[in-house]
Amino acid sequence: MVRWEWRENVTAATLASTLRRWGERGVTAVVWDRAPGHHGNADATVPVQRIEQPAYSPELNPAERVFEYLRSRIEGKTYGSLEAKKAAVEQEVQQVAADGEQIKRLTGWTWIREALAQLPIPNTVFQ
Repeated sequence: MVRWEWRENVTAATLASTLRRWGERGVTAVVWDRAPGHHGNADATVPVQRIEQPAYSPELNPAERVFEYLRSRIEGKTYGSLEAKKAAVEQEVQQVAADGEQIKRLTGWTWIREALAQLPIPNTVFQ
């Protein structure tokens, strides 16, 4: 599953509020890189499990793989406004999010599947 939100910044407090909202909507786990903003007191009470990617391995960040795919679909075109480009990105994100097989190809690494399998919650994302 792909979740996204347009946010003004990626501070720890902003990320914590996003995770809290996602948890309320049924998200039980996210794959998380080890960026400093992803840790701190703000997210201590958020009930969404965090699966941290291996240290020093930005190439394994599933979000970056999705961003790379989106850039290949969006960049190199002329948009009349920032809102028009944002709308194009939104359309592409919705399409890729709806394609479970594409998401598996982009983000379904063994380490993620193994980490999900170890969580004490039911998970059908990569089954």
